[in-house]
Formats: sequence, C-alpha cells, structure tokens
Amino acid sequence: MVCCSCVLFRKYGNFIDNLRLFTKGGSGGMGYPRLGGEGGKGGDVWVVAHNKMTLKQLKDKYPQKRFVAGEGANSRVSALKGSKGKDCEIPVPVGVSVTDENGKIIGELNKEKDRILVAEGGLGGKLLTNFLPLKGQKRVIHLDLKLIADIGLVGFPNAGKSSLLSKMSHAKPAIADYAFTTIKPELGKIMYSDFKQISVADLPGLIEGAHMNKGMGHKFLKHIERTKQLLFVELELYKEELHTKPALLAVNKMDLPDAQNKFHVLMNQLQNPKEFLHLFEKNMIPEKTVEFQHIIPISAITGEGIDELKSCIRKSVDEHANQENDAYHKQQLLNLHISNTISYSEPPSKNAVSSPRMDIT
Repeated sequence: MVCCSCVLFRKYGNFIDNLRLFTKGGSGGMGYPRLGGEGGKGGDVWVVAHNKMTLKQLKDKYPQKRFVAGEGANSRVSALKGSKGKDCEIPVPVGVSVTDENGKIIGELNKEKDRILVAEGGLGGKLLTNFLPLKGQKRVIHLDLKLIADIGLVGFPNAGKSSLLSKMSHAKPAIADYAFTTIKPELGKIMYSDFKQISVADLPGLIEGAHMNKGMGHKFLKHIERTKQLLFVELELYKEELHTKPALLAVNKMDLPDAQNKFHVLMNQLQNPKEFLHLFEKNMIPEKTVEFQHIIPISAITGEGIDELKSCIRKSVDEHANQENDAYHKQQLLNLHISNTISYSEPPSKNAVSSPRMDIT
C-alpha cells in the first residue's frame, strides 16, 4: 500500500456521487401597461453547500429531481412594482462540482455555505418588454461529488487500508479478509495532542487496470483529485498531475511471517527502480518513478509504526501548508511590485495641475 445530479445516478451500496437534476428559474410577473407598472423578477435557483448533506439524502428528499423557483408577482394598482419570486435552494454536500449538459463547469462548492447560481429567473414585464414577462432559465445540471481530504488513502484490495484508517482515527469502516470490503469512501480524522486534525479518505481498493476504468476504476479514482497528499498505487496512468502530489509510502502487514525480508527486498527495488522495470508489462511502466518523502513499515493489526506514520503525515501536511503560504505571500509581493511599477511609469496627464492637496471640511 502506497502513501504519500428525470434522474440518473451512480450508486455503490448506499453511496451516490453523481446526480442529474432539472432546474428552472421562475417566470417574471406581468407589467401594468396603463400605469407603467413593472412585474416582479422570477426567483433564481441556487446550489448551496452544507457540511452534513449527502447526494443520497438529496435524492431521497426530492425524488422527482426537479427544482423550480417561484414566479414574480404581477404589477397591480396597490403595488406597481411586483415583488420578486421566491428563490429555490438545492442543498448539496461540500465538495460538489456543478456542470451543465455539455460538461462545462459552472462552479465548485468547496466549503460550507458556498453557493452557485444555476438557473436565473425571468424579468418582469415592463415598458421594454411591452409589459410582458420573460420566462425563467431552464437548465439540466450534473452534481459530481469529489471528496475533500488532507490525505487520500488508496491501494489494492485487501491491502489493509480500512484497518489502517481505523487504527489512526475514530472512523469505523467495514473490515474483512476479502477484496473490495470498502464499497464507499470512508472519512476519518487523525487527532493530535495539540488538537490539530488531519482528514483521511479511505477509498475502495483498486485493481490492475483501474486507470483504464476496470473494476471500480474512475468511479473512485476521481475522489483523490482534491486530496492534498496521497497514499497511492497506480495513479500516474489515471492522471499525470496526481503524480506531483507529495507522497508517503506505508508498507503494511509487517506482522506477517518473513515480512522483514520482503521489506528489505522492496527497499532495494525502490532505491534501484530501473533494475526491476523488466518485471512489468511495457504498458504498465510509468514514465516517472515515484519519489517518497518517507517510507514507514507498519502493521494495522498490531499497531507497529502507526505513531511514526501519523507523525510523518503531520510533518508532511504542515510542510505543504507552509510552502503554499510562502508561495501566496511571494505572489502578493510580486503583484504589489508590479502595481507600483505601473503607477510610477504612467506619464502625467496633459490637464494635470501640480498643486498642494487641500482637504475640504
């Protein structure tokens, strides 16, 4: 094991990570020609992120998967300006990407209360529209969930990922000695003595050829795209950019007989990868070999190496956060420098008058 939204849906056990929805903004209200009154705008449809929401809950609560906003009020003698129609909000889990029927990304919701406008209400009737209201926007959208976690735990079936997650965190995933025990992603949090928390996502085991969508394939590989760091196997062939994420290697099942000898063989292979490439089929040889920040032998059964692994994960996540902060500050300084350079290089206006500033009070 290597460390480092009519409705269509995909379902694994009780887990749903894709939904197709129909949305429609509300129609505008009628105008009042005789008095020049303006009808109210139709309501809008929004997708809103909630921490405790799931796509399965959304499907169960709204089985028709139709979301239509309210109509704008008509203009009338007592209210020449009609009121806006009621907005419609679609509650979704954090980590959802919203796309249209053509696959174009409308937006992403990465934190609580993030919201995206997906269908706009029609304008109310007024002089420019001959006082006739406009219909609201119709749009079919797709909700695609990708888990957000600090660490993505990915490996072959029965590699011990679920056991490791239960050992490191308070998560209670199903554990058994047969392949594909995990049929939906599991999330856990590693708790540290200084109250630091690091989230870990355990994804269903891969099989050889998962990058070509064999087995569970892309159904679960996509969930690692938003993790900051990886515990991974056979990812480069799925998406090359995943190869650039910081990587740790956790060698599990060190409690088994002859584990130490096998570990030494593995270390030799990792230190001299080119000498062992002939053992693989040509189409399985990666263009780049993975470089691991840390290699930790562990046993999820006995607990051997778990504390060291947690420490390495903490160190790696903190280092990555510091690098991101440094890069952000450098970019801010660069932007400031560019802004100052541009302001100093601009020639004075021909009409500009040089005079002391006077504050009028």
